[in-house]
Amino acid sequence: MSGDSSLLFCPLEFRYGREPVRSLFSRSSRLARALKVEAALAATEAELGMIPKEDAKAIGAAATVDRVRLERVDELERSLRHDVMAIVRSLAEAAGPSGRWVHYGATSADITDTALALELKEAATILRGDLTELARDLVAQARRHRDTPEVGRTHGQHGVPITFGYKMAVAAAEIARHRRRLDELVPRLVVGKMSGAVGTGAGFGPHAAQVEAGVMQRLGLSADEAPTQIVGRDRIAEFANFLALVASSAERIATEIRNLQRTEIAEVSEPFDEARQVGSSTMAQKRNPIVSENVTSLARLVRAFAIPPMENMVQWHERDLANSANERIVLPHAIVLLDDLLANLADVVRGLRVDVEKMATELSRTEGAAMTESLMLTLTARGLPRAEAHEILRNLTRATGTGVSLAERAKKDAAIAAHLTPAEIDRTLDPAAYVRAAAEKTDRVVAVLDLELSP
Repeated sequence: MSGDSSLLFCPLEFRYGREPVRSLFSRSSRLARALKVEAALAATEAELGMIPKEDAKAIGAAATVDRVRLERVDELERSLRHDVMAIVRSLAEAAGPSGRWVHYGATSADITDTALALELKEAATILRGDLTELARDLVAQARRHRDTPEVGRTHGQHGVPITFGYKMAVAAAEIARHRRRLDELVPRLVVGKMSGAVGTGAGFGPHAAQVEAGVMQRLGLSADEAPTQIVGRDRIAEFANFLALVASSAERIATEIRNLQRTEIAEVSEPFDEARQVGSSTMAQKRNPIVSENVTSLARLVRAFAIPPMENMVQWHERDLANSANERIVLPHAIVLLDDLLANLADVVRGLRVDVEKMATELSRTEGAAMTESLMLTLTARGLPRAEAHEILRNLTRATGTGVSLAERAKKDAAIAAHLTPAEIDRTLDPAAYVRAAAEKTDRVVAVLDLELSP
């Protein structure tokens, strides 16, 4: 392709994704991994006496992108119409007379699926780092705001007070669970195969098991214990659904930030460069949560990419090619986009602007109604039937915005006054006292995560 950037059409090439992750899926990187597998096969077969050692050395020396040129591979593929055979012939040419032993006993999927395992192993390492970074940023906010009172909301309505720190701790724990899921998933995901045309290894003769074990050991992989001609696609489907789960969590956190940044709430806002950044081409006052919205948008696409891998599990007999084309698109796109949105979300969380005063104002907006649970439970403990206490408070909070606080109304209610003094009512309706439990729970969550996320 020409170096003219105006000819680029995929947004991943110029708008989304970070260069280290994009380069992981470059054509040269993919060719290098395929050549690495071919070299490992030749070395293992030589060790087992299946091919001459000098020929294996020649194959290994030729198995580089400097010797096997991508242009030559492309040229051969245009005539052969077979991508792996184009690589095999290019490598054989580069290896000279030793090229007769290239790909000995193997089938195409032995190379492509094993190279894919190497690719996914690198990708998983990157994503683990992304999850670790985001979880640590959330923990830092949780620790910073462990006792910052904020109204909790259910159904979009005021519930009872929590702390902003606990909200962040909940998110951090969720991201940490994904990191654990990835650790559990990786051994099932990063498996290759070197077992021939339908997975039996017949082409390698009596050395079949040793060939596969030796190749995988050289590459730092495990072998699929029971492949067909391809590695079981349930493995990739599980990984794609893991990516979708992470994307959903990222969207949940981003959506919370977006909601809390609403003009009507304005308790938090994502970073905004006041000196240069523009929020709207026409409404100059705008400070839009564009990064959180970007996270939301990309997360929806990552989730959509989970569908084809599940359909790819259905193969005709020992294999067909219906999975191949979409995997070339789905896996790089899903991984690049997830890495991108996780990095962006971490930047938002790290630079989050938290308006503590606005949180306090919002908490008091319903004149103490968010503290009804505390008062109801205290009245029940003092002898008033719970249902009766609930009904009294339901009636007392039917009208808000009158300028009369719940504390004032409660002190005038005979049933409540019979069980609590005015000072006790004030203490019971104090949000700062009620959120101590949230602060203490935040401490417990953070303590566990600090250990789990330590280097």
